[in-house]
Amino acid sequence: MLKKLSVVIPVYNEKDNIMPLYEELKEVLNSLNLSYEIIFVDDGSTDGSGEILDEIAEKDETVMVIHFRRNFGQTAAISAGFDYADGEVIITMDADLQNDPHDIPRLLEKIEEGYDIVSGWRKDRKDPYWSRVFPSNVANWIISKITGVYLHDYGCTLKAYRREIAKELKLYGELHRFIPALASEIGVRIAEIPVNHRPRYKGKSKYGLTRIFKVLLDLMVVKFLLSYKSRPIRILGGVGFALFVVGFLPFSYLLLKKIFWGANIGHRPLLLVSILFILAGIQFISMGLLGEMTMRIYFESLGKKPYYIRRIVKRRTS
Repeated sequence: MLKKLSVVIPVYNEKDNIMPLYEELKEVLNSLNLSYEIIFVDDGSTDGSGEILDEIAEKDETVMVIHFRRNFGQTAAISAGFDYADGEVIITMDADLQNDPHDIPRLLEKIEEGYDIVSGWRKDRKDPYWSRVFPSNVANWIISKITGVYLHDYGCTLKAYRREIAKELKLYGELHRFIPALASEIGVRIAEIPVNHRPRYKGKSKYGLTRIFKVLLDLMVVKFLLSYKSRPIRILGGVGFALFVVGFLPFSYLLLKKIFWGANIGHRPLLLVSILFILAGIQFISMGLLGEMTMRIYFESLGKKPYYIRRIVKRRTS
């Protein structure tokens, strides 16, 4: 039986949405028969969102506000929320009111069925189709194919995580949208349920078409982490070996012609190309070996957090 729930909400310039979200969220959480905490992570807001969050935290002992020193991004904000959350289950959601707090009980019901992560699926999105929905659908299909974790909506922030899974995740860069895929590495049960998605009435979206290129680059990182993080020599060494063979075969052919037939090969373009491929192959193999060494340093050294906290606001219980 679940005893405590944590709700983590990254906030960046959402001053008009914070109070309505807080009031609606409190209504939903108070209807649940369990204790809870709400963790707002102020990701360097400049519109007065931080002051509103502080006012809430000073009146409500269930609220904690983590203020970043600057804008570190949504991944860092979620990572900080995971680090400070005490609940057995952690819910993440956006602060723009597009995620519906009334979906939280349904996420918890699915968690209690034995799943480790339950991801929301914005089946009926209230966003512009060509600039938001269509690119997102294409990205979700590509991500599912490459990672092998098939979800309809990787970009939905509304998700539920068991605490032990969330605490194991190491999030950097912009990898928050790939959390289910990253978690698959440690063996988790993942479910996806349709959730309500609401139009944005106030504030501005933080995403645009440029996000597509960032997603593709991040996807390359995720694929590497899932398949080759602990064995980088497999991919770099494989490419290097292929390049070396492609260069070595014509080089051997020219060398045999020089030795046995006395052919003049010094000005043959094929000689330069073959040497180029051989050198490239050696470079890739060397990078693979360096990657192996770096990987061992990574696993054996202490990790740094992807964020810096200015202050934490939390009302003390009497």
